[in-house]
Amino acid sequence: MPEIVTITLNPAIDKSITVPALVPERKLNCSTPVFEPGGGGVNVARAIVQLGGEANAVYLGGGHSGRFFESLLHAAGVPGIPVPIAGHTRENLIITDNSSQAQYRLNMPGPEVDAYEWQHLLEVIRGMEGIKYLVASGSLPPGVPPDIFASFSAIAAIKGARFIVDTSGLALKEALREGAYLVKPNVRELTGFAGASTLNTIEVADVAKQIINSNRSKIVVVSMGEAGAMLVTADLSVTIPAPGVRRVSTVGAGDSMLAGIVQSLYQGKDILESVQFGVACGTAATLNPGTALCNKADALVLFQEICRRQSLAVEIKK
Repeated sequence: MPEIVTITLNPAIDKSITVPALVPERKLNCSTPVFEPGGGGVNVARAIVQLGGEANAVYLGGGHSGRFFESLLHAAGVPGIPVPIAGHTRENLIITDNSSQAQYRLNMPGPEVDAYEWQHLLEVIRGMEGIKYLVASGSLPPGVPPDIFASFSAIAAIKGARFIVDTSGLALKEALREGAYLVKPNVRELTGFAGASTLNTIEVADVAKQIINSNRSKIVVVSMGEAGAMLVTADLSVTIPAPGVRRVSTVGAGDSMLAGIVQSLYQGKDILESVQFGVACGTAATLNPGTALCNKADALVLFQEICRRQSLAVEIKK
């Protein structure tokens, strides 16, 4: 049994296509669709496997689409534990307009989940042994209460596992109410958590530090898109810039970043090196079309570049 377990409450089949140009009221000739299993925790598990690690994905799934999802996950080499639901696993559509290279993401609502179904998922997690990292990532489907993230935190504490969270809104607040080892909001999510309309770089660091000082998390990693990420701990606050690359798709970049961080921590790397590798993985994901996530070879090259640039920046400051 893998010692890294991810949880996905609202998985999706991600269908990626391209069109010559996205024009209204015309029949458009699409490329052959590419189907991949998606959703926050599932993407994290997929990326960890692509990086050479092992992860077990626990998720809610149901219907014909749920069975197709399970086959896609198996084909990706990810051990999955589906928790059955009556509803159908959702499908998302990612459209790339070749004339402009603009990307359109159509995220469908998740199926309604009843109390028995999400409580069953909690029991599955409670029954798992040997977990060292429990990663809860992604959105909530209708019917699942935000405080389920607090329940995940409590389970991780009982098992002595590190609880890692990537979510938003009330779910993020509930996770932090119970406590987490590491949280990875993006700037928009952290802004919402703070109840602000905008946050500048200094304010981002201040809000992250407040989370740590209140003992709600030991580590906050703020994803900043093309700018990279900010790492904040009790005694460290550093921005890790992302290398400049020609981005093809940003779908799954945040999940790839989290996968790189978790895999590095699992291998015993320190937090700075782990987040540097995470930024490399997130950047590597943008080199690929659709929802292909990160490639290990690309990530390693980008990681070396990040380390070299950061070491040079330190030398210049001296």
